[in-house]
Amino acid sequence: MNAPEIYGTADKKYSELIDVSEIIMSRMAEETGVVDIDNSAQTPSKRIQFCLDKEKAGLHGINTETVVKTLKIALSGSKPATVHKNNERTPLAVHIVLPRQQRSGIPELGRITIRGANGELVPLDEIGTFKKIDSDQPIFHKNLERVVYVFGETAGLAPAEAILDLAYFEPAKIPENFNVEWAGEGEWDITLSVFRDLGLAFGAAMVGIYILLIIQTSSFLVPLIIMTAIPLTAIGIIPDFWLLNLLTDRPVGGFDNPVFFTATAMIGMIALGGIVVRNSIVLIEFIQDSLKTGHTLKDAILESGAVRIRPILLTATTTALGALPITFDPVFSGLAWSLIFGLTASTMFTLLIVPILYYMIMARVELVKE
Repeated sequence: MNAPEIYGTADKKYSELIDVSEIIMSRMAEETGVVDIDNSAQTPSKRIQFCLDKEKAGLHGINTETVVKTLKIALSGSKPATVHKNNERTPLAVHIVLPRQQRSGIPELGRITIRGANGELVPLDEIGTFKKIDSDQPIFHKNLERVVYVFGETAGLAPAEAILDLAYFEPAKIPENFNVEWAGEGEWDITLSVFRDLGLAFGAAMVGIYILLIIQTSSFLVPLIIMTAIPLTAIGIIPDFWLLNLLTDRPVGGFDNPVFFTATAMIGMIALGGIVVRNSIVLIEFIQDSLKTGHTLKDAILESGAVRIRPILLTATTTALGALPITFDPVFSGLAWSLIFGLTASTMFTLLIVPILYYMIMARVELVKE
C-alpha cells in the first residue's frame, strides 16, 4: 500500500522514532482493510562475540588471524575443493562446515580447538571468552535524514482510500519534533506519479485531437462541439465502476474484492478519447453534407440521427464486446470495463447531446450572419 515515513529532529534518538512508528502502526491497525502492518525497525536480538585474550593466545603461539579463520570455517564453512563427476556438467563444490549441534551455543563454540605453535590442540575457551551482546539497530536514512518506515497492505480497500483516512490522524497524538510523511514510498507514491503522468498524456492527446480537427474542419468552433463526446465518457465510467462493485463484489477470505479504477482504466479512458470522437465526426459530417444539398439545419440534424444511429451503435457494440474477454484478466480488467462503460455512455449521450449542441450554436451563428 504505502510506507509512511517518520522523521525527527537531530536531538531525538532513533529509538524514539521507532516508538512513534508504533503509534502509527496502532492507528493503521484500527483502519478496516489495512493488514500486514510492520515497520523497518529490527526486533532486538543478541549476538555472540568472542573476546580474545592475546596474552594467553600468544603463549600458545596463536594469533588473531588464525582464530578468525577457524571461526569462519566452523560457522560459515569453506569450499576447499571441487569434485568432478562424469554425469555432472559442472564441478560439485566440497563444503566443509561443523555439524550444527557443535556450533549452536557458547559451550559448543568454546570446545572448538585450534592447533598451537607446538602442535597441541587448544580450545577457544582457554584463550578467550564468548559473551552475548545486543545487536546493532540498523538506522535508515532518506535525503540524509534518519527515517523509520511503516509498511502496510490493503485487502478489499483502495490504497487511496486508506491513505486519505490515515492522513487525518490526530496531530496531537504525534509527539513534538516528530514529523510523519504519509505520502512516502510505496504504492501510493507510485499511484500519484502514474496518474499525474497519465493526466498529462491525456491533456496532450486532447490538444493533438483538437489540432487535427481544426485542420479537417477549418474551424475553431466545430472541433469543440465534436470533442464534447470526450468528457461524456467520464460520466459513464466513474458511476458505472461504483455500480459494478455494488452488484458484483463478492468477499474473498472475509475481505471485499472490488474492481478498482486503476492505471489501466485511465489508459482506457485516454484511448476512448479517439474512439468516441469518431462518432461525433460521423454525425457532424453527415449534417454538413445534408446542409449542402439544401436541407434546413433542423432537418439535417434529424436525418443524421436517423441514418447514422445504426452504424454508430454497431461499431460501439462490437468494440465493447471485443473488450469483454479482457474483463477476466486481473491486471487489465480496469481497461476493459473502462472501454465498455465509456463507450456505452458516450454513444448514448453523443447521439443526443452533440446534435443538440450543434443546432444551438449553429442556429445562433446563422442569426448573427443575418
